Amino acid sequence: MSSIEGLKYPIGRFSNVVLSSSEQRLAFIETIEACPSNLRASARSLSDVQLDSCYREDGWTVRQLIHHMFDSHANAYIRFRLALTEHEPKITAYNEAAWAELEDSFSVPVSVSLDLLDGLHVRWVATLRSMSSEDFARNLDHPEIGLVDLDTMLQLYAWHGLHHVAHITSLKERMGW
Repeated sequence: MSSIEGLKYPIGRFSNVVLSSSEQRLAFIETIEACPSNLRASARSLSDVQLDSCYREDGWTVRQLIHHMFDSHANAYIRFRLALTEHEPKITAYNEAAWAELEDSFSVPVSVSLDLLDGLHVRWVATLRSMSSEDFARNLDHPEIGLVDLDTMLQLYAWHGLHHVAHITSLKERMGW
């Protein structure tokens, strides 16, 4: 893996697996459940200067990344609920990069998004834990990738949380913070 690739994907690129047991699914749910506390721990004690540092060249700042986590996971939660209540709902994509450039991504304290993630994940995990295998087989229609099942979405967002926490922790390691 090149150094640029390693900075972009510190835990590697997302890779979907076919889940063969409820224990595997539960492990992904537990990863999503731990995401807010892992993100909070990774950002604990960072100064405003450190929060406003990019995790890699041409990357977002840590502050933007934390706000992005709320934006992304809020969208994911809604997408799960749509897929559970509608037949293959066509979801809307959003421009993550443009959202990260909105003023609140620079000016709002990260504690706001961290607190929002705490509450959001309580609701999301309650939903995930209530789902059956048949529920996880339900699809949504993503405009960029087509039909995708909720098992894949579960894995993607478990990876997503780990991926961005690793951006912060690897930056802290490189900078000696």
